Parts: sequence; structure tokens; C-alpha cells
Amino acid sequence: MAKLGITADHLSGGRWAVNVVSGWFKDEFTALGEPWLDHDERYRRSEEFIRVLKGLWSGEPLTFKGDFYRINQLAYQPTPIQRPHPPIFQGGNSTAARQMAARVSDWYFMNGGSPEVLKAQIDEVSAEAAKHGRKLKFAVNAFVIARETEAEAKAVQEEIVSLADPEALEGFAQAVKQAGLATQDQLGMWSNSRKQDLVQPNDGFKTGLIGTREQIAERIVQLREIGIDLVLVGVLNYDWELAAFGEQIIPQVRALEKQVLETQSASQQKIKDSVAA
Repeated sequence: MAKLGITADHLSGGRWAVNVVSGWFKDEFTALGEPWLDHDERYRRSEEFIRVLKGLWSGEPLTFKGDFYRINQLAYQPTPIQRPHPPIFQGGNSTAARQMAARVSDWYFMNGGSPEVLKAQIDEVSAEAAKHGRKLKFAVNAFVIARETEAEAKAVQEEIVSLADPEALEGFAQAVKQAGLATQDQLGMWSNSRKQDLVQPNDGFKTGLIGTREQIAERIVQLREIGIDLVLVGVLNYDWELAAFGEQIIPQVRALEKQVLETQSASQQKIKDSVAA
């Protein structure tokens, strides 16, 4: 993985990143002959994995003696273009995931959720990261359905849910019980997801980017205001909805962001004038 990352980073001119997922699908581990660890141990293994990646990307000989990985004076050249290393995204919403992100990851990547739920996670992870002298960026999954009216958008969502394969949906619902619900506090990925939420695998409906283009633009700006740095967008019809998102929604987001900045600047100026007076 470290060597692949170095090559990809050079080929892309420093535009490569990695998203580390700690694994929750037990059947995959069984099929590959890998030991099945309990939830928090899987995150402990992922933390070692990330520490080894960073070490191998440093260019200095790495010796690492962990419970899952052991490296003896290994060094790679060249190093990645991006310094100190390519960005490391990390999924997972559980307590173990949040604490691990605070210690070693660059991005904390969340399942979809309401602004209140997302803000609580951002505040918790940020506070934990501060204990280690670190700062993270935050990303969230979202499924976008933009139509002329909110009612039309909601109707499309209902149709997507109604056409979902019941057997596949039930299988997924059972499999994800190895994720958030497997923790002692039952906090984490899919722990509060209903079956209709699982139709979009990473709770994308919950982020609420379903409605008119104006509503979606406003909600994206709200996400930015609570500390979201990146929104991973999914759509139903890639052939035209992605282009429409870029052409019709992103310009509205930029315009709203400009308004927010102008309003903030005006407010700050008023405060300065008041203090001066």
C-alpha cells in the first residue's frame, strides 16, 4: 500500500489520498482466512496500519514493533510528492473511530447525518485531537436529489427506497450489525440507521441534500458553517445529475458563501467602529 501510494502520488502530481476503513463485514474476513477481531481491536489494527504508512512515507528507515505489524529498518525512495505525506481519510463513527482519528488521521469521514449529529461529532473529535496537538478536517457522505420542487425530490427518494431489493437490503442490515451495534456503547456506523436509510449505504439520505437546488445550496453552506470541509456527493443518474450539480448548485453555493463572508466582514467592521467610538 505504501509503495502503491507513492507511485499514485507521483503519477497524479500530488493529487492522491487514501481512505482507511477498518473493516466490518465478517464474511470477507472469513473468506480471506483472516482472523475476525472485535470492533475496537479492528480500529487498533488500523491505527498501527496508518502509523506504518506514515513511517514508510517519511523516507527514513522505519522500525515498528506493533501487535499487528512489524517492520525492520525499511525505507522507500522516492518519497511521495505531498509532504509530510498524502492525506489520510478515515471512516467510522464509533468512539474507537473518533479517538483513532484524533490521534493519527488527517480527515475524519462521517456517515450522513443531521447538522446537529454531525456538529456533535466534529466538536468531540476536534477536542480529542487538540489533546494531541492536532487538527483534523471533516468530510461527510450525502446523497443529492435536486428537482424543481421539494415534493418532486422527496418522491424520487421514495421511489428509490421502494425499488430496493428486499433481500439485498436485509442482508446488508444484518451485516452492518458487526459495525456500530457491535460496540459496548452501540455508537457508530449504522447504529441508528433504519432500513430505508441503508438503501444509500452510508446514510446519505440523512444529510438532507434533497429538495430544490436553492435548498441544497443553502444546506451545503450550513454544513460548512458547522465545520464540514468536504461533501462526498452521490446521485442517482450520473449521466446528467453530476453535470447539473456542478453547473446549477455549486455556483449558488459560492454565491451564498460570498454573502456570508460579506455579512461577517460588515459585522466585524461595526464592532471595530463601536470600539473606536
